Amino acid sequence: MRTDYEYIVVGLGGIGSAAAYRLARRAGSDVLGLEQFELGHDNGASQDHSRIVRLSYHAPAYVRLAKGAFAAWRDLEEDSGRDLLVTTGGLDLSPAGTGEDLSIYTSSLEEEAVPFELMDAYEVMRRWPQFRLSEDVTGLFQEDAGIAPAALCNATHAELARRHGATLLERKPVTSIAVSDGELEVAAGDTRFRGRKLIVAADAWTNEVLAPLGARLPLRVTQEQVTYFRAPSDEFGPERMPVWIWLGDPCFYGIPVFGEAGIKIGQDVGGAEVTARSRTFDIDEAALKRVAGFASEHLPGAAGDIIRTKTCLYTMPPDRDFVLDQVPGRPGVYVAQGAAHGYKFAAVFGKILAELAVDGRTEHDLSPFGFDRKFEPALF
Repeated sequence: MRTDYEYIVVGLGGIGSAAAYRLARRAGSDVLGLEQFELGHDNGASQDHSRIVRLSYHAPAYVRLAKGAFAAWRDLEEDSGRDLLVTTGGLDLSPAGTGEDLSIYTSSLEEEAVPFELMDAYEVMRRWPQFRLSEDVTGLFQEDAGIAPAALCNATHAELARRHGATLLERKPVTSIAVSDGELEVAAGDTRFRGRKLIVAADAWTNEVLAPLGARLPLRVTQEQVTYFRAPSDEFGPERMPVWIWLGDPCFYGIPVFGEAGIKIGQDVGGAEVTARSRTFDIDEAALKRVAGFASEHLPGAAGDIIRTKTCLYTMPPDRDFVLDQVPGRPGVYVAQGAAHGYKFAAVFGKILAELAVDGRTEHDLSPFGFDRKFEPALF
């Protein structure tokens, strides 16, 4: 087995597979990817039928990065010859008193010259009669939002990484990392690999991987879940219904019928705190009751039989901003942490990480996403 590479990627979920792909486009066979489970596993945060992609965000920096993400996804489509993103439009719904101020979204979109529409509850229900809303709800619609088929996108990144020459190894958990004279030694399974640059994209396992380097991020891991409710595709399919986010407290989000015979609804940050090792795959009945209650009240046509409930992990810094940076004091070691809303950016994260590893710089502004920044409470 070859053990010497120029670039090593630890973690091959949504972000890591994208990084391996982007590195392989530039460095070919000098790229190694290590995954502790099998490719496409369900133990983390990246694997499901669908994820929301959108331009609507609370800060101009995020809108700019989202633009880059859309471009990177389209680049992947061109390279693979596959149509991946599904455009549905995106709807942010904000109830008065308990919702977020949509002005921070509209001002961010305006600053970045992204078109959008504001509408009252009656107009939302006229255009999408699937919703039942009280008159105090305001909607923001942005036409470019839609669905990234997560499992297919991950498989495509991995497939193309290999096609461009990368070696991707499954069931290779990293047990130690050592740095000496500008060279990295990564122990994975019973093999020691050497490289010059290392990218850590391990999400809930990030601190475990970084521990041998004496580095740690203030991360909180929770076990979350999504539920698929049986719904008629002619009424709730991607052609008839947008992806949506309910900006109230609690916050919910949903995706039209795609990949299952029902719509997907989840609560954002509603689960119990766990670790990557202690999590279970058990259904949180209280969380399921909240989601089912929301569906019954606001999407009654889709509040039918439950097809399945699926668990995943959220891994978040206190401010819920990403971490995209070199590990302080460790030249050549980079970390990417998606803060439980990073999948939509995975394609551009891969590009950024490859630029940092190969060129030592990127055109994207990463100043909000530093490793050793002062972590404040989340703004959203």
